[in-house]
Amino acid sequence: MSLLSGKKILLGISAGIAAYKTATLVREFIKAGADVKVVMTPASKDFITPLTLSTLSKNPVYSSFTNLDDDNETWNNHVELGLWADLFIIAPATANTLSKMAHGVCDNLLLATYLSAKCPVYFAPAMDLDMYKHPSTVETFKILKGFGNAMIPATSGELASGLVGEGRMAEPEDITTFIENDILNKLPLRNIKVLITAGPTYEAIDPVRFIGNHSSGKMGYEIAKAAANLGAEVILISGPTHQILKHRSVKIIPVISAEEMYNAVHTHFKTIDIAILAAAVSDYKPKNVANQKIKKKEKTLSLELEKTKDILASLGQMKDKQFLVGFALETNNEIENAKGKLKSKNLNLIVLNSLKDKGAGFKSDTNKVTIIDENETITTFNLKSKEAVAVDILNAIINKLHA
Repeated sequence: MSLLSGKKILLGISAGIAAYKTATLVREFIKAGADVKVVMTPASKDFITPLTLSTLSKNPVYSSFTNLDDDNETWNNHVELGLWADLFIIAPATANTLSKMAHGVCDNLLLATYLSAKCPVYFAPAMDLDMYKHPSTVETFKILKGFGNAMIPATSGELASGLVGEGRMAEPEDITTFIENDILNKLPLRNIKVLITAGPTYEAIDPVRFIGNHSSGKMGYEIAKAAANLGAEVILISGPTHQILKHRSVKIIPVISAEEMYNAVHTHFKTIDIAILAAAVSDYKPKNVANQKIKKKEKTLSLELEKTKDILASLGQMKDKQFLVGFALETNNEIENAKGKLKSKNLNLIVLNSLKDKGAGFKSDTNKVTIIDENETITTFNLKSKEAVAVDILNAIINKLHA
């Protein structure tokens, strides 16, 4: 999954020959999973048609303050466009447009939208060599970077004038990579390794049957996705589940039993910075596993069970620099039981679920959690989607790490 997945990207196009590359750039953003809207200067339509960009982006293209073709002459709201975007990329950014941006000139829809934008702004210069090197252009770059805008450097190559040198707009693939790397370098979990467990474990009775639980794995998978989106390198050790996660920063290690999960966790624990154990691990397993399917001969069947290894407690005993987070699913005396688990297993945080809370627990798309830290500070959250709960949990961890 790209870091641009789910992002709302506003692409601003000014009137340079490199505008022909924006068709490919729009496709790159769409391929990355972004929602794309395009705003053009009127002159840029001489280089690429709005119809092409509208078809590729699957959104209307904006180039003037009003839609003159409409009977009611509707207004294109530059403020709404600026506030809609998560990212604003101006490519190609000509010397003329860049100078206007630097000095607050607002004579077209693109510039008005730029002045209204609250999101990160990237600009990819495209101009001839002498223009690129001119002191006024160099000063423009300095001013815009001083505003907090990010410059995607031009490359060297053959230019439209026939000269060879700097000023060529970066290629669409390189623009996408630049933006992704810039986002990644600013994320709070950049260079942090996170281990997460998710889902149930299945403890075999015979080759056909097992002891398990109702965990869907959704909470653990949402935490893994959120951690990766915050820049972490994630190892997700997953019990049997139907959940699917494809993200370039997430490595999934499938396991079935508690023993397999124990071994996988211990293989990686020494190399990680944060461990979040969200899996619903079986507390007991059959002491003896039949080699063949047990036939239904008797009215009753007795199984002798033995305890599985306590993964969380074992990590609490051996942790060094690791920040260790556990989960507690309780049905009574919730806070007291969670505090007891927090201390006995040497955790930094514990996330409490109560099956008494409607919409929380197994198989639901929502959850309601209470987070307790090692100082027994209690933070209670309202019922939310598990996606939002994952962000709350990670924010609590980040706040503790930076306290």
